[in-house]
Amino acid sequence: MSAGRADPGHSDGQQPGILSGVRPAGVIAVLVATGLTGCGTGGPPKPPFFPKAVPVDQQAGIIVRRNGAPGAPGFHRFEYVFPDREIDVFHADPPFRLVERVAVPQLHSLRGVAVDPRTATLYASVGGNGGSSGHGGLVAYDLRANRVLWQRAFPTGTDSLAISRNGRQLFVPEGERSNGSVWYVVAAATGEVTSEIHAAPGPHNTIVSPDGRLVYLGPRNSRFLVVASTATDRVVLRVGPLKGGVRPFTVDQHRGLAFTTATGFLGFQVSSLRTGKLLFTVAIRRPWHHSLGTPSHGISLSPDGRRLSVIDVPNSEVHVFDASRVPERRPRLVATVQLAPSMRGTEHPCGGDCGRAGWLQDSLDGRYLWVADDGDVIVTSTERVIGYVPALANSRYLFELDWRGHRAVRTSTRSGIADPP
Repeated sequence: MSAGRADPGHSDGQQPGILSGVRPAGVIAVLVATGLTGCGTGGPPKPPFFPKAVPVDQQAGIIVRRNGAPGAPGFHRFEYVFPDREIDVFHADPPFRLVERVAVPQLHSLRGVAVDPRTATLYASVGGNGGSSGHGGLVAYDLRANRVLWQRAFPTGTDSLAISRNGRQLFVPEGERSNGSVWYVVAAATGEVTSEIHAAPGPHNTIVSPDGRLVYLGPRNSRFLVVASTATDRVVLRVGPLKGGVRPFTVDQHRGLAFTTATGFLGFQVSSLRTGKLLFTVAIRRPWHHSLGTPSHGISLSPDGRRLSVIDVPNSEVHVFDASRVPERRPRLVATVQLAPSMRGTEHPCGGDCGRAGWLQDSLDGRYLWVADDGDVIVTSTERVIGYVPALANSRYLFELDWRGHRAVRTSTRSGIADPP
């Protein structure tokens, strides 16, 4: 993720002290004692192995719960947002009302989130993401009962994970700051590491294909997007070479396309997932300071794959492209949306990497675009800001999870990928 900046952040809009008293003083001590922070010694064991179990202190409590929260009769769409040590749940339609807020001390220093709709289980990577950042861990959390199921400390960092379509396996990168190249394959029910995928240095972002057969691996310190089989845990394709440093990306599996951003580049690249070749490089002609790291740290496709959104952190804008004619034609810029709050400053409260790095996620119905680390919600029919969610201005971790009564039925995942009906 991009490094934090020194500018003062704007207000998060929450009531002061609403979470006072819910963060136990011993949380950091527990993480240190169990290896969730610090670099440790020796190399990690080879699969299969169980990462160290962390004693679970069930101190999560519902701070806010209103009518229409998950579990209410009928079908409801909800957006989940994750400020540090907290889960905020909003109606995914205007006026984007907060319906539930849960304090979860274990969700500190987030690195990634994924959810299994079948069991309504949230999986989060926490702690360090390798190298100087130290070791990380995984937390499994029951969204129905609001309780931690298990927590494990890894002998490496952990980073932006994804879950298999059948909900049985997690694909957990060992961290963008590590020198390794491993994505762990983890049993979702227990946290046991069952296998590993060797891809490329700086394991970071992860997406599982809509049909569940492939997992797309984004290594921060590589010029290749890596594709592996979920059946064999082996690499089947390397896409590139791309601009150095694969950052947030999205895919259209149906058309065989990958859209990637890169370190130090304002814009994106389009590649073929069939041949592995680069097709287009699209630069966004706007001024920016190269010290910002990744100015386009957020990219999302509409569910039908026709509309591509790319964030412009230094200029607090979202650029919208018509991607309907790709690969025959390069994406065409159709709109630029000015974000109301500035993306300067830092997240509050700070849970780790706190700069407003940005992230984008399209809603499952394609009507809205959620702008993380900013708080705006864009209506895609007119490309205008239609709402503001304060919690979203202080987190880059989010997903849509739809419920029918007490049963979760589908999720967008954290990444807005093309998944036509």
